[in-house]
Amino acid sequence: MKLKTGFSQTLLTIFALAVFAANISAVDKENVPSWLQQSAKAVSPTYEKDVPAVVLHNEQTVNVNPDGVMTVTTFHAVRLLTRGGKNYADAYAPYLQSSSKVREIKAWLLRADGTFKFYGKDETLDQVSDPDDIYDEYRVKTIDGSKDADVGMVFGFTTVIEERPLFTQDRWEFQRRLPTLLSRYSLNLPSGWQATSVAFNRAEIKPTISGSNYVWEMRDMQPIPPEPDGPSVNNLAPRIVVNYFPTSANAHVYDTWQDVSKWYTELSQSSLTLDDTIAGKAQDLTANSKTELEKIRAIAEYVQSLRYISLQIDVARGGGHRPRPANLVLQRGFGDCKDKANLMRAMLKALKIESYLVLIYSGDPTFVRAEWASPRQFNHCIIAVKVSAETNAPTVMTHEKLGRIMIFDATDSYTQLGDLPDHEQGSFALVAAGADGDLVKMPTLSPDSNKQERYAEVNLLNDGAIEGKIRQQSFGQSASFERGKLRELSAADYSVSLERWLTSRIKGGKVTKAVPSDQKLDGKFDLNIEFSAPNYAQLMQGKLMVFNPAMVGRLDQFSPVEGKRQTPIMIDSSSYSETIKVKLPEGFVIDEIPESSQIEAPFGKYNARYETVDGFLLLKRSLVLNRMTVPAARYEDVRNFFGVVRAAEQSPVVLLKK
Repeated sequence: MKLKTGFSQTLLTIFALAVFAANISAVDKENVPSWLQQSAKAVSPTYEKDVPAVVLHNEQTVNVNPDGVMTVTTFHAVRLLTRGGKNYADAYAPYLQSSSKVREIKAWLLRADGTFKFYGKDETLDQVSDPDDIYDEYRVKTIDGSKDADVGMVFGFTTVIEERPLFTQDRWEFQRRLPTLLSRYSLNLPSGWQATSVAFNRAEIKPTISGSNYVWEMRDMQPIPPEPDGPSVNNLAPRIVVNYFPTSANAHVYDTWQDVSKWYTELSQSSLTLDDTIAGKAQDLTANSKTELEKIRAIAEYVQSLRYISLQIDVARGGGHRPRPANLVLQRGFGDCKDKANLMRAMLKALKIESYLVLIYSGDPTFVRAEWASPRQFNHCIIAVKVSAETNAPTVMTHEKLGRIMIFDATDSYTQLGDLPDHEQGSFALVAAGADGDLVKMPTLSPDSNKQERYAEVNLLNDGAIEGKIRQQSFGQSASFERGKLRELSAADYSVSLERWLTSRIKGGKVTKAVPSDQKLDGKFDLNIEFSAPNYAQLMQGKLMVFNPAMVGRLDQFSPVEGKRQTPIMIDSSSYSETIKVKLPEGFVIDEIPESSQIEAPFGKYNARYETVDGFLLLKRSLVLNRMTVPAARYEDVRNFFGVVRAAEQSPVVLLKK
């Protein structure tokens, strides 16, 4: 997605914009705000054809009153470059029912002929922010202009929101993936207030300061391409985080992560309601448990089984962070992430096992930054359980002050105790333990903790058809994936998913029998399959038979990019091993067999080895990947590694008829 320059095209663009601006004035200049008229005149560079739109103007002005109430005014304009860019013709104003109001939301669609369409109250929708929540105080007002928009048009909107924030902290994204010509964040504070900022994903962005007014600005930002296995845009696009406060007192601003820990520990402490009902339930669940680990597992499985329901109430006064009382959650049998973690904490406390709530960001293990001590970096709550030396698991870590703690996500229905969802591994998270709490790095599990082991026996017939059996064992996150698929899909859909997996390498393959088995106590998932496929091997002139022995599963899944890679490659840890035993057909002998393949790199290791034993062909292959972020400059190393894997996976065996 390289920037292109074209002198003649630029001249044509300038001429078209001049006509456009003149026509706007002729139609009705007063109804199109001056900032949008000016933005529409901007001449943008020519981008690659897959860039759908360019942001002409992206600005937010925040005015803070002495009582902490703030008025946020947003100005946004985008030019649509492709038909796919029509989806960017939308306006949005998120707000919190209990503490904020949308004072204004307006939008305009400027056409190439100089006319425009205005969008106001009649075109505004007011809807919940997250439709999956039973009740949520977060809402958003939207205007959708995509149905009217077309290539070359400019869509702009302005919103005015008044709110009283829980924290005197803010953040601003100068850009997402679209190229952006101008992005500005202005903070107007009362006299005697001041602000500090930290920039992410680029060097320091210094504000222009005039008294108590601060302005951060960036211009001419290039598009950020989405690339396979690349980092999230949060780790690529420039953004700032801001603390603002009266000079005399740092109210609602945190100097250290210990400050955040003390705040959340105090906020959540009243919800740790331990009564006879909770204690009795904990005792019942662990009646047959002999070890500390068995007790924790019994409580964990029970809390996991409770229905997840999110009720976002009293958010403006901390309700979005404060768990509901543990006894109430147990009584009702449902809760959100912080409710589940808090209930588990109360039940463990009844067993004299100490634990702590942990704030984390779910969905991106690289989102939270240590440089900014703020609760605003988190969207999820899990638990850390203090364990003795007798308890060992991959998710046990040693905390400097708390000792040995085991990390567990009580909300994830399919990840068992001792494992951690891969999108949380390696993330910074806050262990809320009062003055002893701190921001810590979550465990990163080894490839052996996320592995699949497979054994396949295949009978190759004289006509090229195959019949076979597969025995597969999955562990860790691989088991979580298989477990979730079994529980979430209907029996019919589950069978379809298995058939699709089989036919991804075996054309015409059919699953004749499937027996899945969730081995909870061993933390694994077993799957036994019987299958068949006609015409798998190719017969040539009645003398040769050609087939690919790497017939089930793919280890060469790698999506290359055209041209030069621009972003790092994110590799997750995993381990895979397989033995495929093929019984050769009567009357045929091996004529050609692939050579063994082996390659090793800092991020992985691959082996494929062939041998023949008593009329059978054996293929043993394995792939181990280490969790790593590979710089874009080393993209060719990754491409070459998976090139060797792909070549080995596609290598055929040739049989000759006697």
